[in-house]
Amino acid sequence: MSNEIKVAIAQEALSCFARVPQKVQKKVSEFLSKFMSNPELPGINYESIRTAADRNLRSVRFGDDYRGIILKPEQGVVYVLLWIDRHDEAYDWAARHRCRVHPDTGALQVLSTEYKVEEVSPAVETKEAGLFDAFSDRDLGRIGLPEELLPVVRSLQTEEDLDRAAAQIPEEVCDPLYQLAAGYSLQEVLAELEAGTGDGAGVDVDDFAAALERMNSQRRFVVVESELELQAMLNAPMEKWRVFLHPAQRKLVERSWSGPVSVLGGAGTGKTVAAMHRARWLVARIFPERGDRILFTTFTRNLAEDIRGNLRRICSVEQMGRIEVVHMDKWVSDFIKEQKFGWQIAWNEAQKREFWQSALIEDGTGGKMDARFYREEWEQVVLPQGIANREEYLLADRRGRKGRLNRAGRAAVWPVFDAYRRQLQEKGLREEEDALREVRQYIQGKAMVFPYRAILVDEAQDMGTQVFLLLRAIAGEPRPNDLFLVGDAHQRIYGKKVVYGRCGIDVVGRSRKLRINYRTTEEIRRKAVGILDNLPVDNLDGGADDVKAYKSLVHGAAPEFRSCKSFEKECDFLAGYLLDEKRKANGVTSVCVVLRTNDLVDHYKEALEKRGVHPVLLKRDFSEDMSHDGIGMATMHRVKGLEFDAIVLAGAGKKNLRIPGSESEDPELHEDSSITERSLLYVALTRARKEVLVTWHGDPSPLLLQG
Repeated sequence: MSNEIKVAIAQEALSCFARVPQKVQKKVSEFLSKFMSNPELPGINYESIRTAADRNLRSVRFGDDYRGIILKPEQGVVYVLLWIDRHDEAYDWAARHRCRVHPDTGALQVLSTEYKVEEVSPAVETKEAGLFDAFSDRDLGRIGLPEELLPVVRSLQTEEDLDRAAAQIPEEVCDPLYQLAAGYSLQEVLAELEAGTGDGAGVDVDDFAAALERMNSQRRFVVVESELELQAMLNAPMEKWRVFLHPAQRKLVERSWSGPVSVLGGAGTGKTVAAMHRARWLVARIFPERGDRILFTTFTRNLAEDIRGNLRRICSVEQMGRIEVVHMDKWVSDFIKEQKFGWQIAWNEAQKREFWQSALIEDGTGGKMDARFYREEWEQVVLPQGIANREEYLLADRRGRKGRLNRAGRAAVWPVFDAYRRQLQEKGLREEEDALREVRQYIQGKAMVFPYRAILVDEAQDMGTQVFLLLRAIAGEPRPNDLFLVGDAHQRIYGKKVVYGRCGIDVVGRSRKLRINYRTTEEIRRKAVGILDNLPVDNLDGGADDVKAYKSLVHGAAPEFRSCKSFEKECDFLAGYLLDEKRKANGVTSVCVVLRTNDLVDHYKEALEKRGVHPVLLKRDFSEDMSHDGIGMATMHRVKGLEFDAIVLAGAGKKNLRIPGSESEDPELHEDSSITERSLLYVALTRARKEVLVTWHGDPSPLLLQG
């Protein structure tokens, strides 16, 4: 047992710190500074608590009225701040909780002494099958379940019962229980845990210092290493993502990988958080030299700005100086300018639509297929495969395109593509996919070497094949820790697809999945996932993905759906909701009104302003600091990557929220559009932390009926 002094803070203690008055926070901060420098100073009085459930608990004073509850084991030199509250409430907490090291997982656990089986399942006396009947008591112990909680878990018959019992069960045990309930085998669950051999080998239940070093403990406790780190935590105590990582996240972050890594996970599972901590860990531990640089890229400018701002909260100035955060479009545009290519990327959608119309007219028949077919075929077949002429198109791989197109049909279609590309070139423009290909070929032809020791990619599902081929060229020859790819095809809203293996990126054996949603309530998650029901979703590498065992451990109100008789009545209702002070009293301080299109944003904004509501339009450089009333407004695409206490999805009627191409006779277009629109709705709803309100006038969108 180590004699090194360890000072730690529990996640719950930071929540307590955020709740106490500012003058008390000052006293707590002063105490913690002294406590951290030397917890054994004579001036610190650790008072015994006669009524404590655990003999290792002590109290310390924060002025006359407030107390802190400290874990101070009799053996070793470990001090953990567990709770902060008024005197009586703090002592009451100590009377109802105790700390222990689990004999199998070695995790430090804080357990309640009040377990109420009868409140978990109303059907506990029935003879219905239990949710975990297939697993022995020993099996459940191996995943970290405390022995005294066995009666609670044995009483559970449905996942809804588990939802109700979750508040009594340590967080690090809820995760594997949900996985077992979802159908994962015990071996699969144990493989994701840091420990769990089943024999308790190597676990000293009296060694609290060793327990704090284990990943399952570090999701709830942080060992404070410096005064600077302490002050950073106290300055933003509710931003727990900066300090506490789930073991599944930490195992992704703090490891030297033999090659590229793929990280999947539903909305709110902390994929981006893991990527940001990965960037910091790489520059601190793997690539510490001044000349070592990391490239962190994502799909849009606003997401890059958000990542850059959050990285500044966890990285030192020196570390940030070696992490380049830039969205992919800007990186490529800057490279084209630096290398003087003599052409630009065609970003202007209105101009491209004109080129398409002209190409269809030039063809002489207005196109043999539905007009939208050409754009879809161009973006999903011609561009990704770099097809330059008719002969190549006749041999193109159209897998994934459901409508059959024989050789004669392809020959009839090609003149439209040829005319469109010729117009681009005459204006000194390139489609993005073509530009990416030319940049990659230029890099490879000159054997260019970049200073990036690693590349991290967020929102990988919205980047296509050519992006990843280019990233492989920028990264150079495969090597350990070279690529860290984060994505979720359930959130694909731009129709681009990729198979990593076809881009020279081998993630076999290094693909991992995050399953716990930290952002939304379970009620919101359940509705959002229902919208995706039965959708075929890939894993970004040619396989299938699902939302199995994807859960939120936080509960709240179910999403509210409100039908209104007219646009005016809908806006009256919205204004009443947005101006209701009870919303702020319930902790809902940031709200975003989300609409399908920019035209709808303008229409609803004007109507709400007439009713005294002044939402802030979330433009490309938005940085989450809204006006004093905390009301934003944006399109469904624009809120990607952001989060708010409440999301108000307005104008969700059949006319506005529909499936483009539904009137087409082409079933392929209809299915692709359905997948994209449902994914977009899923993204919009999962931006909410606490509340979702959906409003419309007229008939509701059929998309709302999903789930």
